[in-house]
Amino acid sequence: MQELSRKNALFTDSVIRRMTRVALDCGAINLAQGFPDFDPPKAMTDRLAEVAHTGPHQYPITMGAPNFREALARKCGHFMGRELDPNTDMVVTIGSTEAMVDTIFALTNPGDRIVMFSPYFENYRAQAIMADCEPVFIPLVPPEFNFDPDIIEAEFKKGAKAILICNPSNPSGKVFTYDELRTIADLCIKYDVYAIMDEVYEHIIYEGHKHVYMNSLDGMWERTVSCSSLSKTYSVTGWRLGYAIAPKPLMDRIKQYHDFNAVGAASPLMEAACVGLNMPDSYYEEFGAHYAHMKKLFTEGLDRIGIPYTDPQGAYFVLADIAPFLKPGQSDVDFCLEMAQKVGVACVPGTSFFNEKGINNIVRVHFAKKDETLNEALERLSHIKEKMG
Repeated sequence: MQELSRKNALFTDSVIRRMTRVALDCGAINLAQGFPDFDPPKAMTDRLAEVAHTGPHQYPITMGAPNFREALARKCGHFMGRELDPNTDMVVTIGSTEAMVDTIFALTNPGDRIVMFSPYFENYRAQAIMADCEPVFIPLVPPEFNFDPDIIEAEFKKGAKAILICNPSNPSGKVFTYDELRTIADLCIKYDVYAIMDEVYEHIIYEGHKHVYMNSLDGMWERTVSCSSLSKTYSVTGWRLGYAIAPKPLMDRIKQYHDFNAVGAASPLMEAACVGLNMPDSYYEEFGAHYAHMKKLFTEGLDRIGIPYTDPQGAYFVLADIAPFLKPGQSDVDFCLEMAQKVGVACVPGTSFFNEKGINNIVRVHFAKKDETLNEALERLSHIKEKMG
């Protein structure tokens, strides 16, 4: 038989999703894959129950149901501080993952270089490779995960088509400041580079920090694609409703790839999700307070146990330092497998996020869970020394 594609040899399966399978196999609490174990807003599930009987159940317009796009334009325009045209500035996708893939294919040609920060969400590298692009990594330096603008400029000088930024960042929890984004924006304008923004955690921001949309900065609307989804904001990761927002010249290309990649998002889910998009500002305030509570509960528990970690500014992940518990020569991958089996808590090895070599002592753990789930996970983690010894 003829040879299969060689591209898949350049990346593995998702380590995050692999750890979910491990958690299921051994009955561990899944703090690896970032989805909540609590329900979406009741108004959305009530509307979904109605839609199950009344429809719509057939193909939507490829770019997304009109009423969903109108609600999305109002909601996103409100937070971005600009008027969005639901017909020209957006497309509804199968989660933000598809939005990112469509965007990368729409903006790049084979051989183009895409700059991204390390640590990075594992999808980005694979998506760049699938588009025959070269991923180029800029280190974020812990514990604040700062970056050196001179390194970005040096890479832009070599030629870069785009920079891909997750803000707030998965896995580091970094929230980029206005000044940091302005610095990057000025470099994008100077060297004619597109900005691809993954903003799925835009409403999970902790005290002392603020989310700034790259496309709101002077000169950046024309060269920015904002990718996001309803998954995190409304606790509906399984609904797979994402979107991309961009000016018409870019969006026309993104829509073309979406049309042939996915045809359209699920009609009944878009109909039910309109309820969420029409929520008042108080919803987002309560939502943020809920995550602040979960963060406090979990990080205070880690403090009591004595597990070092970096304090996130946004999103719902902590990068924990497992150096005190590693056996000599043990890899972080083997550690995570052993911890799931012996301690009963699943996390993600840090080597799936860092491009830098030699980082073997970091794991990603998330806290988007009910209080009782987090308390049980912390109870299990309190025995980590004896069970991993």
